[in-house]
Amino acid sequence: MRLLVLGGTEFVGRAVVEAALLRGWEVTVFHRGRHLPPAGVRSLHGDRTAPDGLAALAADGGGGWDAVVDTWSAAPRAVHEAARLLRGRAGRYAYVSSRSVYAWPWPRGGTEDAPLVEGAAADAGATDYARDKRGGELAAVGAFGAAGSLLVRAGLILGPYENVGRLPWWLTRIARGGPVLAPGPRDLPVQYVDVRDLAEWLLGALERGLSGPYDLVSPPGHTTMGGLLEACLRATGADAELRWTDPEVILAAGIEPWTELPVWVPPGGEMHDAVHGADVSRALATGLVCRTVGETVADTWRWLTEIGGSAPRRPDRTRKGLDPEVETELLARTGGVPGTTLQEGPSDD
Repeated sequence: MRLLVLGGTEFVGRAVVEAALLRGWEVTVFHRGRHLPPAGVRSLHGDRTAPDGLAALAADGGGGWDAVVDTWSAAPRAVHEAARLLRGRAGRYAYVSSRSVYAWPWPRGGTEDAPLVEGAAADAGATDYARDKRGGELAAVGAFGAAGSLLVRAGLILGPYENVGRLPWWLTRIARGGPVLAPGPRDLPVQYVDVRDLAEWLLGALERGLSGPYDLVSPPGHTTMGGLLEACLRATGADAELRWTDPEVILAAGIEPWTELPVWVPPGGEMHDAVHGADVSRALATGLVCRTVGETVADTWRWLTEIGGSAPRRPDRTRKGLDPEVETELLARTGGVPGTTLQEGPSDD
């Protein structure tokens, strides 16, 4: 297949490009030139936010593509303009959206039929993440129709090339060693999708001609906070001790779930049900396969060490992670609960 990736040099886009190349596809990437794309692709340069930013794409005489993959997450105008330009030059349009497009509160076990937020207008500037992503969906469907568009509503995405800072923060924190504030309970369910599993499912869906929305995240029970953090211990080989701490203690200290303690959301509320309680049976029935948490963590650590230990960070995302002084103070005040040995932990490998 001939694939056009709008972006293709960072995180999700890069994983899609690498997976397509492994399949033997002919890949073109349209990007700003700030990062080198994987070897073996054809590059077109342009800035979708600038006047005439799509000029190189408009002038390209490559003969069209079987499919387009777009990961845009700001003002939907960029999706609107690209999709309109590519209508008639590409067979299908896959837009990597987000489960954030569902109206709050998200129901536990919610599916693709759950109520949606109102999408931002195609000619609007950036509004908020959820409305922008929904606006991008509408732009893709508006240009390619319901039958020609694929909407990938991803949940939490982890894995190599992550430029948001969630798993890289946990890995670097645990690699530092010493007592680590581990947000409990240890068996708290966690749902995420490895970026490479997302890419493989997406390309397979394009091959099969799938259309419409699909929630993409691991099935319930795939792993737990204990499974994730203990995988970080194994991968880094660090002399660190996980001190499992009750959610009430963490919240009383004013520590923010999700941002200061990435991935973690306390149990028993709307937030955890929403983020880690999705029904993904539709994606599973159409070929989604999720690798183990141990493989995701080990490969992310390998990539992180290869690039010098400091992960890239998107400027439009908030900084993730807990201030070391806040962690030290809370652990000193509470003592925490020493973690059990790895051999006694749950196996996710």
